[in-house]
Amino acid sequence: MNPTFLAQSSLVIAALAGLVGATACDRGLSGSGDGGVALPPGAVPVPVAVAPVVTVVAPPPPAGSVAVSLQPVSFAPIVRMADPSVVTITTVGTEEEISPFTHRRRRAQTQGLGTGFVIDKAGIILTNNHVVKEAQTVEVKLSDERTFPAKVVATDPPTDIAVVRIETKDLRPLVLGDSDTIDVGDWVVAIGNPFGLSHTVSAGIISAKGRTKDDVPLDPTGYYDFLQTDASINPGNSGGPLLDLRGEVVGMNSAMHAGGGIGFAIPINMIKQLLPVLLRDGHLTRSALGVRIKDVRELSREERQAVGLTEGEIVNGAVIDYVGAGGPADKAGLAAGDIVVAFEGTPIDHSSKLQWLASTTGVGRTVTLRVQREGKQFEQKVTLGQLPEQPAAAAGPR
Repeated sequence: MNPTFLAQSSLVIAALAGLVGATACDRGLSGSGDGGVALPPGAVPVPVAVAPVVTVVAPPPPAGSVAVSLQPVSFAPIVRMADPSVVTITTVGTEEEISPFTHRRRRAQTQGLGTGFVIDKAGIILTNNHVVKEAQTVEVKLSDERTFPAKVVATDPPTDIAVVRIETKDLRPLVLGDSDTIDVGDWVVAIGNPFGLSHTVSAGIISAKGRTKDDVPLDPTGYYDFLQTDASINPGNSGGPLLDLRGEVVGMNSAMHAGGGIGFAIPINMIKQLLPVLLRDGHLTRSALGVRIKDVRELSREERQAVGLTEGEIVNGAVIDYVGAGGPADKAGLAAGDIVVAFEGTPIDHSSKLQWLASTTGVGRTVTLRVQREGKQFEQKVTLGQLPEQPAAAAGPR
């Protein structure tokens, strides 16, 4: 394992720098240029409500300091509870190298190290895909020093999730918490095996949420929605749990910033959403709209005018940049310049949310999109297709 990286990988939320489906495209971003707005067949117009301006006057703050919950006296109770559920994962594989003497290619043995945590007493363990990727053998060591051969039973490279199983039934699983309720500033605890130092504990806070490929230089074909923490995460921590003060898992540690001092974890709610399918099928088949998108906030002034946004108009959503010829969106009559503001009633605040929803809803499912075209909103049904497999790009710091 490269000492400057936690591992090489694919992974937590943007496929091909914003691809939500087919890469073949036939429509460019442009405005209609006329006064009327032509809606696609079957579209249901939706009136755009103009919200009144409401002035909220905040009450004056009370005299004295702001009330803040006291810090814990010690993290020891959390660690004692969780530590038996955290495991060390070692792998053996091979890679091709060039001999410095013969200059010929040869196969060399490689060893990897990572962390995992038990989620089922029957031997089910979560870790990162990049920890077990291309491993020929996988071994799990428990906190009581028992060692078991492990089998990789499920992987999802775009989210960097892997599931391994060992043959034992006396394990203590961790409780999977709710990453949506964790707030920036909340205390968290990371447990792992940095640099091979087994069962190392570090503590810090959630320093940001919703970190994407734009914030973390990882494989752009992955799906990312990282929790950011200043709890120390180093090579060997990959796959370990990030715990809240109840001792529940809110994330799986996955990456570190190249400069150090900042770590990133996959939100546990993302993992919980995929787990049933991964445990059933061993992999995930992703659905797709067949478009390429970007955030509305990323549009230039000229592009905003082209899609019919007025000066100062604020619209959250994902603007369609290109439409794949013959794809689901194309068949539904959607066009470049359309802004998707809701997916099955869920508001789209970032393009990454649309990417995630479109890819995990299911191939063949018919969904309702709320779309804005040149200031007019309408609802349109789209039957999702299948997202083509994409080759993984080189990963960044892990």
